[in-house]
This record gives sequence, structure tokens and C-alpha cells, in this order.
Amino acid sequence: MTLLGLGTYRSRDAAHSARIAAAAGCPLIDTAPVYGHGTHQSAIASTLEAHPQVRIASKVGHMTPGHAEVAVSSGALATEEARGLHSIAADYVRHQIAMNRLELRRPRLDLVFLHNPDHHHDGDRDGLHDRIRGGFIALEEARAEGLITGYGVATWSGFTEAFSVPDLLRLSREASGSPETGLAAVQLPVSLVNIAPIKDALTGSGPLAEAHEAGLEVWASAPLHGGKLVHLVNERLAHHISDGASPAEAALMVTASAPGLTGMLISASSAGHWLSAASVAGRPPLPENRLKDISDLLLSRENA
Repeated sequence: MTLLGLGTYRSRDAAHSARIAAAAGCPLIDTAPVYGHGTHQSAIASTLEAHPQVRIASKVGHMTPGHAEVAVSSGALATEEARGLHSIAADYVRHQIAMNRLELRRPRLDLVFLHNPDHHHDGDRDGLHDRIRGGFIALEEARAEGLITGYGVATWSGFTEAFSVPDLLRLSREASGSPETGLAAVQLPVSLVNIAPIKDALTGSGPLAEAHEAGLEVWASAPLHGGKLVHLVNERLAHHISDGASPAEAALMVTASAPGLTGMLISASSAGHWLSAASVAGRPPLPENRLKDISDLLLSRENA
């Protein structure tokens, strides 16, 4: 069974979505200080207070101009660094953890992701890895202080060009100075559009398999590709995936069946949408030969 978490990135009304998800027994809500132009964390805080059993995952990296101004005035960022509106420098990580805790009204955050640490990646992998290690050091300190339970990396394309799960495991050990680290999760897009991670996982390779083998949580973002798959998946493909499935159900079914996946994040605008997705997540996974057939078909189209 694949867990179903709430991702607030595309929520039009984050407070409403959070109430729906929490009432339905959602195990985790994923957010970030920049979501909703900087409003989503404060918007969901009251729901988190009413449902303390719901785990919260926040992020550090991207910032709004307002966040940048506060970070500079507090000494957490230099003016030049703030101009890029993204940082995983240790001082900024410490600063933003404190701000996230205030906005979410949680003294302790369950997960904090470095948010697209590869955002300014220029091909210098060693330099990027140094910056990730520095962010991990601040996250390890926060874990030791009881401010967070664990941390991870949320990325859109980092696993294809900038780092691997073994890289992150090594950097976390270097940051902690011990084999025992707070690295607990990774988040990446897994969908009919981003199907390569599923193809790799079927052969025991790639980020899904590597993270699962390391005991990390693996969360799929954008399983409906921002809602576009509802319109991109035609009836023929949906029925090829599962007889009688709607386009949305078929797309979610493929993601939920990915080997090594802990859960997928959706944005629910109504209780009906949430219950429909939860029904798909609770079904037995598609057979691996069916997943291979689907991934081969879609990747051949992509490369044609």
C-alpha cells in the first residue's frame, strides 16, 4: 500500500486542502515557505494544531523577496547571495528552520527538505556537494537540538544530473561525523511524464531503489504532473494501464505502483478528490511486467 500525502504546492486554498486531508487521516502534509507566494505555511498552521498526529514536511532553499529581505536584515544572508532568491548555506538553513517553525506553529518539524539544492548548479558537482554538506551540517545541528526529526532532499531534476542517493548518504555521514545521520527522505517527481525512475527501479537501480534500500522514505511529487495528465492520458492508454480506469486513476495507479515508493503527494481541492486518490493508493500495485510494458512504451515515444 502506498501512502497518500498532501502536497500544497498547487493548492488554490491550502487551508481548505489541509482540512480535507487531515480529516481523512492524511499521514503527512508537504509544504514550503515559498508556496502560495509565501502564504501556505501560515494558512495550514491551525489545521496542524488541531491534528498533531499529521506529520509536517517543510523546506529550505527557495525564498520570496520578503524572505530574502528578512534573512539579510537578520544577518543570515549577504545581500549578494539573497539576490538569487535561493540558498542552502548553513546560516540561512538555520534561519529558515526557525521561520518555518514559527509559521507552522510547530516546535519540532518532522522533515525539512533542502529544496532543489541543484537550483544554481553550473556543472561543478564538487562545489554543489560542498554546499549540500554545509546544509546538512546545519540540519544535523537542528536535529541534535530537537528542532527537527529528520531531513532530506526534494528535487525536480537533481537525481538526473547533479547527485545520487549514495552521494547524499555520503554527504550526510560527513556532515554528522558518524554513520548515524538524520537523512530520512527524498522527494522527486514520479509520474507517466517522469517515468524513468520507475523504469530504473524495476531493475533495482536509480533513486527509488537506492533510497528504499538505504531505509529512506521516498515521496513522489507531481504524480498528475500538475493536473496535466488528466487531459494528456487518453482513454486507450488509461484502459491499457487498468481496464475501466479514468485518466486520473490510471496515472495515479502507475505512480503508486512504483517499486520502493513510500507515498505520493497530491493536491486535493475536495473530499471527493481525496477519497478517489486514496482508493487508488490503497489498491494492490500493478504487476511489474505491466509497469515495464508501460514505461517502455512511454520512453520509446519520448525518444522517438
